[in-house]
Amino acid sequence: MSASFVLVPGYWLGGWAWDRVVPGLTAAGHQVTAVTLPGLGSAGDDRRSIHLRDHVASLAEVLAAQDADTVLVAHSGAGKLVTGVLDQDPRAVARVVYVDSGPSADGAADDVPPELAELPLPPWEELQASLDGLSPADLTLFRERAVPHPAAVAREPLRLGDPRRWEVPSTFITCSFPAATVAELAAQGHPMFAEVAQLTDVTWVDLPTGHWPMWSRPADLVDALLTTAG
Repeated sequence: MSASFVLVPGYWLGGWAWDRVVPGLTAAGHQVTAVTLPGLGSAGDDRRSIHLRDHVASLAEVLAAQDADTVLVAHSGAGKLVTGVLDQDPRAVARVVYVDSGPSADGAADDVPPELAELPLPPWEELQASLDGLSPADLTLFRERAVPHPAAVAREPLRLGDPRRWEVPSTFITCSFPAATVAELAAQGHPMFAEVAQLTDVTWVDLPTGHWPMWSRPADLVDALLTTAG
């Protein structure tokens, strides 16, 4: 059965981040849309007036053009805006897949100074995420193509109100931490995973690697996504 995949990258990335994943999905007969969110098209974009609501609205518009079998794939920080979209319309997708990511809770916001308009990709030694599996060429590509992330998107709190978002079938492809660890932390009520514990239909997939599996293990990520869709 053919499905539609909508791929949403995390901070600093555009749809290009999925270039090694898209061919495998399309070869299997699926429709694929790799999303570039507002302000992340190029370094020259004006990010001063881009807010969380703009990213949520942009993704909602993409989903409105898809069919009922859509699989929404969120990497890293995209989990926040995906949660916002599902809160607005829990029926927008057939399944959401969190790739080293997860849903955000009401009020979720990063501690970003109000004077900042954008967040550049920091030096590697300051990046709080695993680079395991990335080659020197991968790191060069990342650094060359990364675009500063709109600061307001990270800073502004997420406001939620529809508990039906918890009923959307969800798959977690865990890379930085084993699936069993994430599931246990959620069950224990760890604040970072509190929203995960609310979900009613969860599947876990281990894909041990760094935080960017679309570069470090793209073929295995494709396999995991195809299994999810199937």
